[in-house]
Amino acid sequence: LNDQGVWNDVASKCVEFIKDRLYFAILKQKVKSTADRHCFCVDEELAYENFYADFGPLNLAMFYRFCCKLTKKLKSITLSRKKIIFYTSGDQKKQVNAAYLIGSYAVMNLNMTPEEVHSLLLSKNSTYIPFRDASFGTCMYNLNILDCLRAVNKALQYGWLDFSSFDVEEYEHYERAENGDLNWIIPGKFLAFSGPHPKSKIENGYPLHAPEAYIPYFRKHNVTTIIRLNKKMYDAKRFTETGFEHHDLFFVDGSTPNDSIVRKFLNICENAEGAIAVHCKAGLGRTGTLIGCYMMKHYRLTAAEAIAWIRICRPGSIIGPQQNFVEEKQNGLWADGDVFREKVLKERENGKMTRILSGVDDITINGCNKNKSPKKEELELYNDEEEQSGLTQGDKLRALKSRRQARSASGSFSQEENKIHTRSSSQSL
Repeated sequence: LNDQGVWNDVASKCVEFIKDRLYFAILKQKVKSTADRHCFCVDEELAYENFYADFGPLNLAMFYRFCCKLTKKLKSITLSRKKIIFYTSGDQKKQVNAAYLIGSYAVMNLNMTPEEVHSLLLSKNSTYIPFRDASFGTCMYNLNILDCLRAVNKALQYGWLDFSSFDVEEYEHYERAENGDLNWIIPGKFLAFSGPHPKSKIENGYPLHAPEAYIPYFRKHNVTTIIRLNKKMYDAKRFTETGFEHHDLFFVDGSTPNDSIVRKFLNICENAEGAIAVHCKAGLGRTGTLIGCYMMKHYRLTAAEAIAWIRICRPGSIIGPQQNFVEEKQNGLWADGDVFREKVLKERENGKMTRILSGVDDITINGCNKNKSPKKEELELYNDEEEQSGLTQGDKLRALKSRRQARSASGSFSQEENKIHTRSSSQSL
């Protein structure tokens, strides 16, 4: 194609987000900017770091970096008279991530609903493959781009997503295995992290941290409660003797929790004074599953919205049957949340608000769970053979994350393209 032919092809594929100004296109090849059009692509710069067959959505730091880049272009004096075309020329995985980026930007900055954005993205007969979990088996659950857009919208509504106060460098620092492998899912409420170890060391290529390594960070961020979902690897006293609450709610790596565990988890979180730090082995599967249950009950997120938001914050979360479990629990947890809020409202009206907002005895978790855990309720004593002797899903995911992060740092934009925040100097991790 000659230059005019290329541009005719581009124009026919452009979706307009801002009239005569901002466009998105899926193209077969890379294109160059011209006197009246500025074209850019982030296919290589923002690459998802996969565990297994997963490929997105891109994490919160990458979304932030994209927003900074696009905002800078829209405000640039030299580009003020040009049409700005954000395009992807990658495979289907790159296409859906690019659409998620521009779509989320539109939800956040262009006053568009997720549904409006979604129909616009589909307007040129485009189709987008669904995202999948971080496993290597057959995909059992599809997470669509609309789910991600709705999750971003809910996060904006609830104040979980606020780029005016988001510290991208801090996010990227602490998500790394050697710095604690932790992410906020709901800022000030839920922190997901990888399970601490009796002593700091490197195992299977993954840096393990002792409980003491986390304490200064937890104190600084008002974490008051720690919930452990995997078998005992460290003595809980190392947290409790320094003033933290610590709870054990064990269930097997890669499995789903029984109703008793879900009830106890929700009750602990509903009565925690400060933020709650939740961990299993890798802090992905079991951790994300229970945080997702809380989000459905208390914020009425759909299962898909909860899964999408948790993965945007902490990629690789909620795996295999855990996805279907969260979906099965949705309606029951919505109903429980309605009852809970009504009860709180009545208690407020009667002036009876106490720290204990609800007992667990009158809350029912609906839906059956085929994966019942063993009868013994105090499951921290449970010895799962595979957890004791072999590498479990959590071990494998942690090793993959560490190897992957050693190869690359997330995002490769130059410093001037990001609004840089300085990280706090009081870091023990």
